[in-house]
Amino acid sequence: MMRKLLSLTLLALAGSTAFAGGYRVSIQGQKQLAMGHTGVAVVNSAEVAFFNPAGMAYLDKKFNLSVGGNALFAKTKFQNSQYNWEASTENMGTPFSVYATYKINDWFTAGLAVYTPYGSSVEWDQDWEGAHLVNNIDLQAIFVQPSISIRVGEHFSIGGGPIYATGAVNFNRNLSMNPLLSDSEGNPTDVTLDAKGITAWGYTAGFMFNPTDKLRLGMNYRSEIIMEARDGDATYNDTPSFNPLANTKFDADLPLPAELTVGLSYEVTNKWLVAFDYNRTMWSVYKALDVKFANGTESLNPRNYQNSSTYRFGTQYKANDKFTFRAGMYFDESPVQDGYFAPETPRNDSMGYTGGLTYQVNSKLGVDFSFLYLHFDEIDNSYNYSTDPISGQPNPDFGGTYKSVVFSPGIGITYGF
Repeated sequence: MMRKLLSLTLLALAGSTAFAGGYRVSIQGQKQLAMGHTGVAVVNSAEVAFFNPAGMAYLDKKFNLSVGGNALFAKTKFQNSQYNWEASTENMGTPFSVYATYKINDWFTAGLAVYTPYGSSVEWDQDWEGAHLVNNIDLQAIFVQPSISIRVGEHFSIGGGPIYATGAVNFNRNLSMNPLLSDSEGNPTDVTLDAKGITAWGYTAGFMFNPTDKLRLGMNYRSEIIMEARDGDATYNDTPSFNPLANTKFDADLPLPAELTVGLSYEVTNKWLVAFDYNRTMWSVYKALDVKFANGTESLNPRNYQNSSTYRFGTQYKANDKFTFRAGMYFDESPVQDGYFAPETPRNDSMGYTGGLTYQVNSKLGVDFSFLYLHFDEIDNSYNYSTDPISGQPNPDFGGTYKSVVFSPGIGITYGF
């Protein structure tokens, strides 16, 4: 029984998939977020260090700094009409970004990007109907990316650099749907998995081509990153007196898939810019999650994600020397296939609507504002691959209707000289 109980802690690490999908919300810069999160072919601030480092070479000023943060409010409602189950989760996150670039000479620019591309929280009521899959999860990740940009002639540049990722995950779930696996007061046995100091390396590379003064083309590739959790703590709570479970350790590798983004921007007039990005994320690499426990056992949890695309549109209008206005939208496909829809990553296809503005205080300093409203399509789906630790038999499929929305206002500053 102990072996089976340990193997079921796998789903706790499965919650870490939100590092790569789940509630992933693209918030990597105030200006570009306001333009539908386009940016692979846009050069208007140090934010280009994230979207396409090759574009740093085309910034007008010698030094550029962009700092911003958002308040992210996410809400998900769950309902199963057949059994009259209802539940909801409301959570808040605070993604931030810091970008800086410095032009060393006419053809060589260096930059540094620090940002939070993954990280969110989901907190259902303890011991709710889906507690055998998840009670709560909290994810944190910070990426540090030094980059360089080399200008080759007047119309072409390349850029890129390494990415250092560091993160942590804390996850809690009940071990079984069987009421016998409870303490003396009837509280279901649950496990908390905690892993801190997860680190990994990746890289980004891209190019930018300007065939005319009005048109820019861009491409950026971000490599797959493997987050290796080592010696994480598995802590059992409310264990039955007839079988008090001993706390243990676990290891797991958490893949973050590669991404390829291509796009263009076009200056319709001196004041009006439009942009389009296409992003392809290679989710098919994420077929299952291997977890190795301190007792030498190993388990698999099927995910079978599929590659997905995001289509982004944005526009910018410079009304005068003080005000620049932006708007955009994007369609984001979900990588989750039918039958793999788990409540720790309750995401489906979504539409994002964005807007914002910059108030230019003076020639060096500007204040940026943005907002994002993200609406997930209502979906009726289930997760069909959990197993009971006592019998070793599959649990009943757990599913219902999910409705999710995200709202995120943001503020930042842009400084340059």
